[in-house]
Amino acid sequence: MIETILPAAAIAVEECDGPGGRSHPDHAAEDETPFPEEEAVIRDAVPKRRDEFRAVRRCARRALARLGHAPAPLLPGPAGAPTWPAGVVGSMTHCAGYGAAAVAERSQLSTLGIDAEADEPLPDGVLHLVARPDEITHLSAVASAGTFHADRLLFSAKESVYKAWYPLTQRWLDFDDVSVTIDRDGRRFDAVVLTPSAGPFRRYAGAWTVGSGLILTACVLAATA
Repeated sequence: MIETILPAAAIAVEECDGPGGRSHPDHAAEDETPFPEEEAVIRDAVPKRRDEFRAVRRCARRALARLGHAPAPLLPGPAGAPTWPAGVVGSMTHCAGYGAAAVAERSQLSTLGIDAEADEPLPDGVLHLVARPDEITHLSAVASAGTFHADRLLFSAKESVYKAWYPLTQRWLDFDDVSVTIDRDGRRFDAVVLTPSAGPFRRYAGAWTVGSGLILTACVLAATA
């Protein structure tokens, strides 16, 4: 499902639990074996965290294989974002029953970010921590469709923007630092990073989809010549 909201230059692989899950019969056997370096990262994690960590790396290795990259450890960097092979940009995401990874050649995309969330309302009080005042007003129109949780969509869009932003800048963003405008009918969104130092990494184009109890978002920044 997530490949439908990414540009052709990106390759995505996902794993889903339940009747709609995908078995990925085309994957190579070696991508099922975690690397020792990865296992060391999650040695003390709870079982759920270990399962999610392994699942998104299986997805990432399958996607990287389609770019011609041999299996290799995909370790978190200092801020937790995955470290990709040279010349590759990518992103990973997981939520209950779902995991995905997307990759692209850096010559095609400068960066990309993906996010998956359960299609359910944000906990009480969280929207006002996530959304700018103008976004809360805008959400009332987006939510009028009544078929998905617009507050969770906004949260997911900002998460995907952050995942695209951080590899370019190595800097954190607060939710207030990003302004998102959602196109309900076109299932697109535009995002602007408002920090003065954003420079050429200020504007992002995104897309979203809803289905199987999930909200998925993706945003990219095209490669510059």
